[in-house]
Amino acid sequence: MSHDRGKAFSGGDGSSSGYSSPSPTDHHEQQQQPATPSRYESQKRRDWNTFGQYLRNQRPPVPLSQCNYSHVLEFLRYLDQFGKTKVHLQGCMFYGQPEPPAPCTCPLRQAWGSLDALIGRLRAAYEENGGAPESNPFASGAIRVYLREVRECQAKARGIPYKKKKKKPTATTPTSSSSSSSGRRGGGGGGPGNSDRDSSTSPVMHFS
Repeated sequence: MSHDRGKAFSGGDGSSSGYSSPSPTDHHEQQQQPATPSRYESQKRRDWNTFGQYLRNQRPPVPLSQCNYSHVLEFLRYLDQFGKTKVHLQGCMFYGQPEPPAPCTCPLRQAWGSLDALIGRLRAAYEENGGAPESNPFASGAIRVYLREVRECQAKARGIPYKKKKKKPTATTPTSSSSSSSGRRGGGGGGPGNSDRDSSTSPVMHFS
């Protein structure tokens, strides 16, 4: 009986409390298991290492402390050679066509969305590795301008259309219907009519 009570923690009345204290071996194993990084953190670490390797491969090598926005722009252009997005040149017969019927010799580029996400990860990694926010080259205005130009260029080259928002029909109560009809009889062309027309013509870009 004493042997059975020794296996579990017993209360004052001799009944088991249901809690079994972990052994020193279990506690040691729990400490040895590191937390698995998220997919975002893993990708951010790979991007940071890739950028660091790019700086070290320059002639002469560029220390991270001397890195500025021009090095970031050169890095983004360097990545274009590994891109998988077809961007038609202006002289191409398929320029502006979202679904060209035949292949062409236009270059492959990094998609704007991929570059934008990359800059976001590198901007965070720079500060996590001791960089000051005010000197973060990935947060430079020149980088934002470059990304905006890439987005507009790829949208035109790939023929991504600007689609208008369609007005959704809304159910109206008799009171609102009578008031709106009286407003039309009164010749009130300003107000709601104009606001609906303006909102329906606002362009929305859809990326494929």
